[in-house]
Amino acid sequence: MLGSFKKIVGAAAVASIVSLPAPAQDAQAQPAQGQAQPAAGAAQKNWKDRAEYDLYDSITKEATPAKRLELLNQWKEKYATTDFKLERELLYLDTYQKLGQAPKILEAAKNIIAIDPQNLTALYWMAYLTPSLNNSSPEALDLGDKAGNALLGALNTAFAPDKKPAGTSDDQWKKARTDMEALAHKDLGWVAMIRKNGTAAQDHFSKSLQLNPNAGEVSYWMGQVIVSEKKPETYSNALYHFARAAAYDGPGALPPEGRKQVDDYLMKAYTGFHGDSSGLNELKTQAKTAPLPPAAFHVRSVREIGEEKLKAEEEFNKNNPLLATWKNLKSGLTGDPNYWSQAKDAKMPKLKGTVISAKPKELVLALSDQTTPEVTLQFENPVKAETGAVLEFEAVAKDFQKEPFMLTMEAEKEDVTGLSATPAAKKPAAAKRKPAPRKR
Repeated sequence: MLGSFKKIVGAAAVASIVSLPAPAQDAQAQPAQGQAQPAAGAAQKNWKDRAEYDLYDSITKEATPAKRLELLNQWKEKYATTDFKLERELLYLDTYQKLGQAPKILEAAKNIIAIDPQNLTALYWMAYLTPSLNNSSPEALDLGDKAGNALLGALNTAFAPDKKPAGTSDDQWKKARTDMEALAHKDLGWVAMIRKNGTAAQDHFSKSLQLNPNAGEVSYWMGQVIVSEKKPETYSNALYHFARAAAYDGPGALPPEGRKQVDDYLMKAYTGFHGDSSGLNELKTQAKTAPLPPAAFHVRSVREIGEEKLKAEEEFNKNNPLLATWKNLKSGLTGDPNYWSQAKDAKMPKLKGTVISAKPKELVLALSDQTTPEVTLQFENPVKAETGAVLEFEAVAKDFQKEPFMLTMEAEKEDVTGLSATPAAKKPAAAKRKPAPRKR
């Protein structure tokens, strides 16, 4: 974002300064030769004397920022009340920018705004530095708020087609405007975030990301703002923005160490909210491709998952009452040390199971599934049941073993349905009588 501004808007601003003409011999009375006449009603700007212009000229030709700053200070000391105060402050700003002195850049920008409230160069730097200097004093926040709003208000005029610098393409001019608008919303979003105005912060950050998707820092701030509002129903979006800040590694991304810190935080936040890390890698892959979550995006919370599980269990129990009864019984036997003492010798409620092995007086059944032995039914008299047969039964609990689990019960044949019919015993055949001898 900064690069496109410097190449287009900033370069045009500096060029307009360094092209100021030399004064005529009578600098107080006549405009300099070749200098544009002021607009109607505007005061003519003149150099105090030739020495002032020569000092200014030496400043514009000095390539070393430190030496240039010394010359600017000389100009300010010798000519405190110059007609070219705006141009001097713009040169100060440009010099401080080359020296990397951010607080001084901001100071020069404030001086420029005092002279020219709509100056795009100054507004840009004020909006840019408000978040980056991280100054949360009321004065700094007020300055950032005014700069961001003024920048938005100046865009249409500043980026009108007739203002486009020579050699700048339409696409470059459009991008410069878009970058400036994104910056203004970023600045205003940061100010709103520090002021704890979550609604305004989210609105500005969202607009900034729509205009400039390549902004990992803004994505991270957006996540912070959503979390700070403590609304669980919006946490999904916060997780998305944290995932974006952690996963996006293109232009405008957070530095690698910053992404690592966000990623570590995301792991804790995601597993705490969702219950485990399932789906997290897919979320980061999705967030890496788009700065804003889709409309239907949602991460299920631990509470939602629990409610869904409970609802599913209730529905299952409703449709499988005998299996539900067994699960409750088995849970009591394995979880409560006193449960067996109450259950022993008691007739259990009706249950349902699948025969997995059969002896004449003993059947082993699986109840939770169709293969795991869990109940042994013992009979006084022989019974017959096919392996795989499904039985419903009521029986008396007699013995219990926790590991491996086995509940032994005594049952009466008439209390069990699903048994195979036992063929009736055949009567012995009557002895054949020998025929009586025939008389001769």
